[in-house]
Parts: sequence; structure tokens; C-alpha cells
Amino acid sequence: MNKLVLFFLSAVLSTATLAAGHERIVKTEVLPQTKGMLVAAEGDLEPRSIGSYSLRLYAKNDPAYPYDNFISGVVRLRNGTLEGIKFADLDHDGKPEIIVTIRYVGSGSFVTVDAFRFRNKSLQLLTSIAGMDAKKDAIKALKNKLNSRH
Repeated sequence: MNKLVLFFLSAVLSTATLAAGHERIVKTEVLPQTKGMLVAAEGDLEPRSIGSYSLRLYAKNDPAYPYDNFISGVVRLRNGTLEGIKFADLDHDGKPEIIVTIRYVGSGSFVTVDAFRFRNKSLQLLTSIAGMDAKKDAIKALKNKLNSRH
């Protein structure tokens, strides 16, 4: 019985130590059309260079509790580190889309840009470009990709 308790405590402490030593990137922005809080975060306990990221939206709430009212979220593959969140009206409907940028590890010369829309209380992937030259204008590239579909 004592060995089982020691094993359990050892496993818990190892996980807590690993979690404490891991520096996960989290970015927050206010979504312009709803004034809700948008959170993009690298996956817990994953390597910095690859894994997943989550994008979550919380309703506008008491400023003291901005993460109390979850609305929608998605989890996506990540090849690189979470760099940032931007907004732009890619589809010309008067509502800005959410653009998440992931920078590749190594030279840092390439990025993935994912564009999401928030409609009907749901975050939906609109389009994505992987392996794009980081020096290029991501918003222009995403607009071009969307326009080429029509």
C-alpha cells in the first residue's frame, strides 16, 4: 500500500514539476465585433516547436472576470510557436476575421496563418496558408486565397 501511495505522489510531483517548467505562450485580444475576450494558447506540456494550439472566445463580461463565460473554441495543429493574433475583413462582409500566426522554428523565415470567422456563436476555420514566407503580407495572401476560390 505504501509503495502505491509513493508511486502516486511521485507521478503527481513529476507532472507538477514538468508543468511548472514549461513556458507556454498565451496571447489575448478583444474581438472587435463582440468585445469578447479571445485567447490563443499553445497546448499544455507540448514542445515549443510542434503540437497544438487552442483558440477560445469568452463573452464580454465583468472586467474582473473576463474568462467566466465561454462561447466557442477550436484546437488546431501547430508547427512552430504561436506568434500573434490579428483581425482583418478578409471576405468583405464588414466583420473582421481572426488571423492566428504560427512561426516555424529554425530560421523563422516561414509561418502558418490560420483565418477564422465567428458566426452563429461558433469559431470556424475559413482558410489557412502553411509554409508562407514570413516577409509576405499575410492578410493580402489570405485575401488572394479566398478570392481565387470564387
